[in-house]
Amino acid sequence: MARKKSEWFDWIKALVIAGLLAVIVRMFFFAPIVVDGPSMLPTLNDGDYMIANKFSYMVSEPNRFDIVVFHATANRDYIKRVIGLPGEHVEMKGDQLFIDGKALDEPFLEAKKRTINENQSYTFDFTLEELPGGYEKVPKGHVFVLGDNRGNSTDSRLLGPIPISQLVGKANLRYWPLDRIGIVK
Repeated sequence: MARKKSEWFDWIKALVIAGLLAVIVRMFFFAPIVVDGPSMLPTLNDGDYMIANKFSYMVSEPNRFDIVVFHATANRDYIKRVIGLPGEHVEMKGDQLFIDGKALDEPFLEAKKRTINENQSYTFDFTLEELPGGYEKVPKGHVFVLGDNRGNSTDSRLLGPIPISQLVGKANLRYWPLDRIGIVK
């Protein structure tokens, strides 16, 4: 009888420890994210399931072109791509991204850009000064984000620069649908 009681206690103890570990991992290290809407097409589809790495920005700063999840409102998180870093000037002219006056390629958009008419632009022209806040440079402690589907994305062009403190994490692992599972660049 004492042996069965001890065995039950061991099982309960193991389940409690496993549950606590799962809560700690979920709270501090990783969070499941579901892409909601078309703003990250063609990179991410509506309904893609991702893992956001919360730990990455506890130990390092965001990098250009990271796909990030951030708190857009108290009840809603958005997923976008980091384009501008603190202290940088961001401009889009003739579908070309300029950071501090230097042209940068966006390889994740090249295939999509080839499918549009020559007379159309994928991203409308803007300078950082023309956007909310009228900043000359991305403020310290902020990033400038854009959706990959530039014609259908609520991003820094409307929201302004995003405080780094609002970043939930870096989202680069897609786990659903199974035929698209893998690391997202």
